[in-house]
Amino acid sequence: MLQMAGRMQVLGTETAFEVLARANALAAQGRSIINLGIGQPDFPTPEHIVEAGRKALADGHHGYTPANGIPPLREAVAADLYRRHKVEVSPDLVLVVPGGKVTMFFAIMMFGEAGTEILYPNPGFPIYESVIRFSGATPVPVPLYESKGFSFSADEVLEKITSRTRLLIINSPANPTGGVVPRAELDRLVAGLERHPQVAVMSDEIYGEIVYDGAEHVSLLQYPSLRERVILLDGWSKTYAMTGWRMGYGVWPKALFPHAERLAINCHSCVNAAAQYAGIAALEGPREPVHRMVRAFAERRKMIVAALNGLPGITCANPGGAFYVFPNISRTGHDARSFQSRLLDQEGVATIAGTSFGEFGENYIRFSYANSLEAITEAIERIRRFMGNAPHRNAAEG
Repeated sequence: MLQMAGRMQVLGTETAFEVLARANALAAQGRSIINLGIGQPDFPTPEHIVEAGRKALADGHHGYTPANGIPPLREAVAADLYRRHKVEVSPDLVLVVPGGKVTMFFAIMMFGEAGTEILYPNPGFPIYESVIRFSGATPVPVPLYESKGFSFSADEVLEKITSRTRLLIINSPANPTGGVVPRAELDRLVAGLERHPQVAVMSDEIYGEIVYDGAEHVSLLQYPSLRERVILLDGWSKTYAMTGWRMGYGVWPKALFPHAERLAINCHSCVNAAAQYAGIAALEGPREPVHRMVRAFAERRKMIVAALNGLPGITCANPGGAFYVFPNISRTGHDARSFQSRLLDQEGVATIAGTSFGEFGENYIRFSYANSLEAITEAIERIRRFMGNAPHRNAAEG
């Protein structure tokens, strides 16, 4: 009998893909399915980006590239970060990787081992907790509060730091809540972190350009006192509708960069060559496709928040960024998991239970509004029907 390493038993998954598979299976049976579960833009990659990828292939860019990415792409990343955040970043500290999760995986595996602790947002992207456990470290949840716009309390974060803490993970704008951490809260956090120089920070800013109503995305790169221990996670997937291109990057402190690069060499060698040229076109090309997509998300956000707040037993906070809402269903009589499964099976609307994002996600459901206004409108009507017809049960009944 095959004997796997014990750590394989603690590795979690991402429920969005499980729900997608279930939704696709129902659709294959002829059911009408509206998917508000998967977190990817429903827009095509802008044509000038696609054309750059085509041209790179036609021009013969078929071989290996440097492990950290081709120099013009790393230079374009540095220029883009200056455009957005007014911070100087050396291209030599940019590590291009196949998707955002790679920076996350490298950072957690670099700092996590038995006897250490890693702080992470909860409810938060499920892979944080999964990989922390896989590394052997103890995951320490940082609660995000609906009453604070799904931000954290800086004082509470600082109180959770111990001598065993190696890494703190921050995600703003956030998945699954759409919450944006205010500058004042980050100021307090950064000031307090000066007392804990042993703690590295991974700042997941993959949704940084998708914000609304004047909400401010504050990059942790903007804090000089943290620059030698901040790992920035960013990429192309969300901003440029490039999820399938698998393009992300990390900006690493100088002392950590060689270790991250060595992990890349051991893991994936380098990123797809043609995709890197498409990445340059995305960063250096016209901004209007991005602005158009964000305007569409803003319109959908306004509609879905109002509609959800009009349903019995549901309240929905107004998210500051990303393309998710995280309504509170505690007064519906359903627990999160049963709401997710029954809504999909009975009405064909795919969502994600809040508990898929951690223990503090109970009583919440994640809706992605990366779908058309027509689809969202129909989904709301199906949810209204579900709320009127589905037998309620208490959360305590399981």
